[in-house]
Amino acid sequence: MEKEKAFLLWFDQLERKDVAIAGGKSSSLGELTSHVDVPVPYGFATTACAYRYFFEKTGLYEKIEALIAGLDVDNSAQLREVCAKVRQAIMDEEMPQDLQDMIAQAYKELGEKVGQADPFVAVRSSATAEDLPDASFAGQQDTYLNVKGAETIVAKVKECYASCFTDRAVYYREKQGFDHLDVALSAAVQMMVFSKAAGVMFTVNVATGDDKNILIEGAWGLGEYVVQGTVTPDNYTVNKATCEIVEKNVNAQDIKLIRKADGDCEEVVVPLDEQNEQKLTDEQIKQLAECAKKIEAHYGCYMDMEWGVDERDNKVYILQARPETVWSRRNKENGAPKEEKKVTTDRKVIVKGLPASPGNVAGRVHVILDPSHIDEFKEGEILVTEMTAPDWVPAMKKAKAIVTDSGGMTCHASIVSRELGIPCIVGTKSRGEAATTTIPDGIDVTIDATHGVVYEGIIEEPKAEQPAQQVVAAAEYFPPTGTKIYMNLGDPELAEKYATLPCDGIGLMREEFIWTTYIHEHPLYLIKIGQPEKVVDQLAEGIRQVCQAMAPRPVTMRFSDFKSSEYRDLKGGDEFEPNEPSALLGWRGASRYYDPKYIEAFKLECMAVRKVREEFGLKNLNVMIPFCRNVEECEKVTKIMADCGLSRGKDFKVWLMAEIPSNIILADQFNKFVDGYSIGSNDLTMLVLGCDRDNDTVSHIYDERNLAVRRAIRHLIEVAHKDGKTVSICGQAPSVYPEFCEFLIKSGIDSMSVNPDTVKFTKKLAAQIEQRIMMDALTGKGRQEVEDLNW
Repeated sequence: MEKEKAFLLWFDQLERKDVAIAGGKSSSLGELTSHVDVPVPYGFATTACAYRYFFEKTGLYEKIEALIAGLDVDNSAQLREVCAKVRQAIMDEEMPQDLQDMIAQAYKELGEKVGQADPFVAVRSSATAEDLPDASFAGQQDTYLNVKGAETIVAKVKECYASCFTDRAVYYREKQGFDHLDVALSAAVQMMVFSKAAGVMFTVNVATGDDKNILIEGAWGLGEYVVQGTVTPDNYTVNKATCEIVEKNVNAQDIKLIRKADGDCEEVVVPLDEQNEQKLTDEQIKQLAECAKKIEAHYGCYMDMEWGVDERDNKVYILQARPETVWSRRNKENGAPKEEKKVTTDRKVIVKGLPASPGNVAGRVHVILDPSHIDEFKEGEILVTEMTAPDWVPAMKKAKAIVTDSGGMTCHASIVSRELGIPCIVGTKSRGEAATTTIPDGIDVTIDATHGVVYEGIIEEPKAEQPAQQVVAAAEYFPPTGTKIYMNLGDPELAEKYATLPCDGIGLMREEFIWTTYIHEHPLYLIKIGQPEKVVDQLAEGIRQVCQAMAPRPVTMRFSDFKSSEYRDLKGGDEFEPNEPSALLGWRGASRYYDPKYIEAFKLECMAVRKVREEFGLKNLNVMIPFCRNVEECEKVTKIMADCGLSRGKDFKVWLMAEIPSNIILADQFNKFVDGYSIGSNDLTMLVLGCDRDNDTVSHIYDERNLAVRRAIRHLIEVAHKDGKTVSICGQAPSVYPEFCEFLIKSGIDSMSVNPDTVKFTKKLAAQIEQRIMMDALTGKGRQEVEDLNW
């Protein structure tokens, strides 16, 4: 039977030229299977002919034509209602029996060919208009993963057909000038790769246009979370000529999407011991690079590919490949005279949205509401529009960044921007205000697309990308450690400088430094004179600098922990601070936060945290409560925080400074209100031993290594871990005393936070200790503890 008349074709019967028969995805899978020596999961595709047969036999063409008559796609409510009715009409029709039988028989034969009865497959939509030069419908139709059984496959094929009429797809076709009833859809039924890791791969650097290297992104689980931007993948750079690995950036991953054993998929937490691991072996990275070279050589152009590594045999598979037609017109910015830009230090948020494609740039806004004005768009401008469509791609290629009113992580603007390496923020309307009505045409703005924020004015020029060889040449090897090594930080201006250190984040950010360096005034005094916003804005700005420099690594900021004597030194402090005989044990930490005399000031601190997390989009910020004397105080403070919009959750953690003996003794009760502890070993040692370390008369007694202190720490770790809480330490002892560091690691501490100058030393020390522990466990001849450390 001629291909054009077939209802169903196997991958090895399809070629790249068969887009009109089986759509872009299916024809590309056929091309890879038939003509390129790379591993591709086998399968078959229903054709455009089958789609049209279904619609003709059921009378759907007439029904849909009646439903969409008079549709105004710019009326979002009408668009949503009509599209829902069209999809329901498709789902209500039974697929012709002969077509059902043909799909069921092909599914059975697929199982026989691969030696599996009722195999798990992926059903991928493939529109006949997609991947054409003037009409990219990337991400508009649906994909169904990990499905099995003939009846289920038939149902999913029908769901693919219905997805041809999503709101988004109908809107784009209308704007592109396609007839909705001329477009047809193929469904590719492909063997499911049980991906333990998956991702994407490019044969050109989509941010710079450099084609000397192959770029690979990978994450644990199925690849959808990489494509959608749900997780931050590892990045591997491979020399295209030699297939040698040039650079590796391994990123922490706490969640992944996996297949369920009985079908469908689910999100799960990545085991702790895997969260910081490299997702691919070096050998697998090189295998993928070899595949990429073959595919690029065959197609004769830069390529964009998806891949997966099967958990059953660790085999690498290519799941999809399509031409990457990006860099033909990109290198045109040199030569144009550059305007003098006015730089500002204020951070005024104009709009917020979803961070679809990361990056930070600044430039001139060009708002375009009508596609007829696309030709007016100039190279290097920032495109602001309601939503992009395929005919916007030429303008998108010239854009420095893109901001849209509508859309999500898989919309056209998101997908194309990621492919182009252009910073992109989408869905501003869903986050408050539409960009097109809020950002005036022609103004200068700064785009933080990593966190989804648009600022007024040019705050900072984008930084030039460092050549990969510089990174490699400057790299110093630090063995991975199971014990996280965090960093203590006071001055926000040093965050950028220290961000390159091999730390896992900031374990202690001291808020007091912002007060004494930037604010200088007592919070209650500022409230009294009607300037409370100064507290919020300046605290938020200092915290932002640190969180932005460290992202995506976590930052834990300790709420203010001045003693009354230190608060009195701030302007206006005399009026509000008592004279205490022993300020160290007086009105400080948690005891202030719920006190009627100070609670309004503490609320300002909470507002600053919310501003950083919500307005600036820096979700890597967590907080810590200092000097909390009893459980009731902890409950009161966390309630005030919750009332201010700071409730503990998946991406917001509340820690407690463990620096008072009561924190240790009552840890089983404190556990209810916090996510973890950070041991303040300085205060804890003083209070356990009753010894002021700053008093020369008794300072010789002060020693964090004292058995009483170590018993208290080990007890805390045991009690916290029973309830799934983490424990860190933010004193100097681990970096000063190697034996104390060994004690902490043997006791099971989760992390240690040290000063910047000792991060490298502590990282290597922790690695040595962990290796020694493993050797001792292997040989059974390790040194025994000579002291009883149990409480």
